[in-house]
Order: sequence, then structure tokens, then C-alpha cells
Amino acid sequence: MLKPVLAAGAAAGSYALFPTLLWKAVHRARRLLAPPRAERTLCLTFDDGPSAYTPALLDLLRRHQVPAAFFVVADRAAEWPDLIDRMVREGHTVGCHSAAHVTPYLLGPAKTRADFDRALDTMRRLGHPVRYYRPPWGVMSLPNLYELAVRHLCPVPWDVMAQDWSGIPAAEIVRRLRARIVPGAVLCLHDGRGTDGAPGRTIEALSVLLPEWRAQGWRFARLEEVACHG
Repeated sequence: MLKPVLAAGAAAGSYALFPTLLWKAVHRARRLLAPPRAERTLCLTFDDGPSAYTPALLDLLRRHQVPAAFFVVADRAAEWPDLIDRMVREGHTVGCHSAAHVTPYLLGPAKTRADFDRALDTMRRLGHPVRYYRPPWGVMSLPNLYELAVRHLCPVPWDVMAQDWSGIPAAEIVRRLRARIVPGAVLCLHDGRGTDGAPGRTIEALSVLLPEWRAQGWRFARLEEVACHG
């Protein structure tokens, strides 16, 4: 009984767990080895949208003149094409967060390839082909790595997350982000999915933090400034 369990665990680990840990470890090592940043910069990124909450988020970002990157689920982007157009028109970066937000653990090589095909084709048909990719749940499988390489896509991890999707109140999101940000950090927040209207609380938290960060001298970097530079 133990051997099949161990074999299954080893297979799962080699398929996605170890690649995910390695991908994130390389990212952390690059951050640690990079020269210290004198400038206080943050890069805002949002996953899992678009959704009914995205227009209010775009309004908030426009009001404070903050650029962001949106890693959109392509099937949802197809339902909200005007929002994708608006993101690009207002100076934001649009990346891909898969076609349907299925964990890579459940997708073999053929299904992974099909998911990439559908996601990238959808974004091209919308008039916004993508360069940047973030895997669902931050899980990087071996087929994911292969597809990213052959399609010349840039995978984008993050440095700071506040678990804003989990149903915590806006005040707790504010507290966590205040405590966790560091110069040069890529923040991962959510404008779709989540527990019981979670994106609304993310917007509420950012309505407090964006003017505060501006007053403290933080600059908001575009994704192109911080991602995939060797």
C-alpha cells in the first residue's frame, strides 16, 4: 500500500511541485542577487478577471494614475472584450492566466497544449496577443514550462500576496500589504473569483493604499520594467 502512495507522490512532485518550487526559487534568487533598489517601486498585478468588479478597479487606477498588469482568464476575457480594450487603452498590460483557470495538476501534456492554444487564440481574436503568462494557482508543471518555451512567453511570478481572494476584510488586506511590500515587489491581487465578493474588498483596500503609497513616495512600475530581463 505504501509503495503506490510513494510512487504517486513522486510523480506529482516531478510533474508540478518540483518545477513550481524551482521556478519560484530562481525568481527569489534573482531578486536577492539584483543590485539594491534605491527607488521605491511597486508593480501591481491582478489575476482571475475580468469580472463585474473590474470596471470599478479600472476607475480607481485611472483616478490615481497607476499602471497595472491584468492576467486574464481567456474564457472570461471573451465574455468582457470591452474591458480588455479598456485595459490596453488606459495603459495597462494584459497577460494570460490560462483559458479556464484549471490547476496544471489536472492537465496532462495534451490538455495543457490545448489550454494554451485556446487561451492564446482567444486573446489574438480579441486583438490583444499576449507576451506574459501566469499559471493558475502559481503552479508550474513540466508541460507548462515546455509550452512557455516553444511559444516564447514570459512567465511572471510574484513577490507579495495578501490572500485577498480568501474572504478576509479590506482592513486585513491593507494590514498585510503594508507589512509585506518591499522596493521592487510584484504584488499579486485579484479582480475576479474569490470568496463572497472578495474583489470588492480588494478595491476597497486599494482605495486606502494607493493615495497612501503615493504620498510615501512609491512609484508604480509597469510590468515591462520588471519582468523577463534575462
